Amino acid sequence: MVKNPSDAALIITYRCPMNCIMCRIHDYPSEQSEEIGPGVFEKLPHLHFINITGGEPFIRDDLEEIIKIVQKKTPRIVISTSGWFTDKIIHLFQKFPRLGIRVSLEGLSVINDELRGRKGSFDRGLSVLLTLKKMGIKDIGFGITISDRNAGEILKLYDLAKNLGMELATTATHNSFYFHTSGNHFTEPENIVRHLDILINNLLKEKNPKSWFRAYFNHGLKNYVMGGRRLLPCMAGTLNFFIDPRGYVYPCNGLEQRFWKEHMGNLAHAESFESLWRSEKAECVRKQVLTCQKNCWMVGTVAPVMKRTISVPLMWIIKNKFFHR
Repeated sequence: MVKNPSDAALIITYRCPMNCIMCRIHDYPSEQSEEIGPGVFEKLPHLHFINITGGEPFIRDDLEEIIKIVQKKTPRIVISTSGWFTDKIIHLFQKFPRLGIRVSLEGLSVINDELRGRKGSFDRGLSVLLTLKKMGIKDIGFGITISDRNAGEILKLYDLAKNLGMELATTATHNSFYFHTSGNHFTEPENIVRHLDILINNLLKEKNPKSWFRAYFNHGLKNYVMGGRRLLPCMAGTLNFFIDPRGYVYPCNGLEQRFWKEHMGNLAHAESFESLWRSEKAECVRKQVLTCQKNCWMVGTVAPVMKRTISVPLMWIIKNKFFHR
């Protein structure tokens, strides 16, 4: 029998104030009336980690109610945000200081504002981070979605994160139903890899073991950019899942109709999460994951997989940190 998952991402809205070049979610917003209410999340099982994302989570007026429910289901919640709604963010973290936050930044001010399609978005994002830092929020950082246009910004953001004592998350632009994209691709992968190699070396030189595992993650990201097959098995729909704004449970957020796209059912309509998770339909989705032809790293599946297959990244770290320096 399939075990309970450990990680989940709650996509609570497709509404978003950004106009990102690599994502068209802003052209396909969910209607407020069709977004599932906070009460649906009472059905969630106990999880190790929950990511609340969107769209822009802070666009929902009932986010505080969602947090009150979800915090009973997990010891760690991280909200992914553009940082645009400064006052709402500060207000929420004053009430819930143990929350984590990751602000999306695609580079320094000029590049970020160009790629995210909103002038001043870098300033707002950085201002939020600095304010939360002063408030004593511990689980804090920002992330970059790497593409040809911002490869040169990777190391700048790494230096910024290090100087501010914050976390830097990296991923690469990709296509999915979630982002309503099919044309994202790399025209200069070698240039991206060159910057990732420097980032990997810098991470391996740090004294923090967590940074070494980030180096391995970026090694896998480099492999993905060059078109290689993923380095770790995909456990989407087994160790983790995504819930969309309408309540449908998907194995991951990287599904594309041209490959396949199936959900496990709707949590709002299910008797319980367990009945949905262990249903015949959910098992069919997991079988499709095993034969998935899409090549991805993939966003949202790496952390729980690395917990289960720790020997693979550990051997890579030993080899590259202690023998190839």
